[in-house]
Amino acid sequence: MNAKELAEKLTGMEYPVRIPESLVAEAKANGLVIVYGASDDLMEFEGSIYDEVGACNGGTAHVDSQGLIPDYEQIDKDAYNSKDKLREYFQRENSGKIIEALWCKEGNYSFTFKTDISHETFEVKEDGEPYCRGIVFSLASI
Repeated sequence: MNAKELAEKLTGMEYPVRIPESLVAEAKANGLVIVYGASDDLMEFEGSIYDEVGACNGGTAHVDSQGLIPDYEQIDKDAYNSKDKLREYFQRENSGKIIEALWCKEGNYSFTFKTDISHETFEVKEDGEPYCRGIVFSLASI
């Protein structure tokens, strides 16, 4: 399965998004990442990345071929392995790409996404109306 095929399978889903586990597993097996908005404040990641990023009124996520790069502020500097976490952060901070969540910026969508990562799009509806234009991309493309 490639990003286009997965996006086609996701198109037309209703909000709240509930992606079947089998489809998430297939995405993960093929190195694909699904990104969509939830509520009014979350950027959700499923597939090869399973996480969420705060996106109230929009927001950004930084990703590389290993997954999400955490914000510096999120690193627990007092933790036992803090030196390892900081070292990893500084090695990754300038790599990868940005995904920007846009809140109510395009058409009738609550969420859309902007990135220079090669991706495909899919539409999520709420009560038959556009809610979110999500994206699907391959981690290998970063």
